Amino acid sequence: MPLYQAIVLALVQAFTEFLPVSSTAHLTLFPWLLGWADPGLAFDVALHAGTLVAVLLYFFKDWLTLALCGLGLKYPASATAEEVGQHRKLFWYMVIGTIPGGILGALFEKTIEERFRTPYVIAISLIAIALVMWWADSKSRLTRPLEQSNVADAVTIGTAQALALCPGVSRSGITITAGLFRGFTREAATRFSFLLSTPLIAGAVVSHLPKLIKLHKAGGLDLPLSTLAISILVSGVAGYFVIAFFLRYLQTHTLKLFVFYRLLFGIIVLVLAFLQAGAR
Repeated sequence: MPLYQAIVLALVQAFTEFLPVSSTAHLTLFPWLLGWADPGLAFDVALHAGTLVAVLLYFFKDWLTLALCGLGLKYPASATAEEVGQHRKLFWYMVIGTIPGGILGALFEKTIEERFRTPYVIAISLIAIALVMWWADSKSRLTRPLEQSNVADAVTIGTAQALALCPGVSRSGITITAGLFRGFTREAATRFSFLLSTPLIAGAVVSHLPKLIKLHKAGGLDLPLSTLAISILVSGVAGYFVIAFFLRYLQTHTLKLFVFYRLLFGIIVLVLAFLQAGAR
């Protein structure tokens, strides 16, 4: 893969991992539409490592606070007992919310990757979730802050996150939508979504590392390490700024822009898939 293709796909990953438009869909469709070769496992790991770095850096203080309070410590020292209790509960809500995605990912990820990464499935998912997102964004109460989250929120949003295994659904899109249905404000739903995504992104990177190391030792790595490093850097830096932008954007804007984008992109993919099938 040429370096320019790696940079383009790293930017695509950074934007689409955190915006509610589906990174899987874009990373599958971009090479398909442009006639590029499949970048392979090593590149996939590099892109996820980049977005993991982005979300860890952006939410470092949040995760430090949640983890320490969740493990029974008082952090920061100036925090009140009520604040420590809120942080402790939110930490364990994140643990609970991660379970559905972790289980379904372990059971079905390989099958889904082999059978569902098709333009038709991606297009239908893009369109269907866009309509559900529009419904949630326009009909939900949008009043609850993150501090009011509970176990039911964790189970609901965590189960929704598991559905993101299907290409085109979008991890952030489906979890933000579930958060809106639970009455969260847009910003609170997005923060919950990004925090909840961290363990699964980390799990995806860690689970593929042994295969990548084995491949490298066997001399079968199809991309130079420099290309992988640049991809991680580009994905991480761009992803950090995308997170910051999106959280600010949702303070004063709705999700309609992303609904329209998903609908338009899904329709275009369907048309191209039908035209391609008809040309055979």
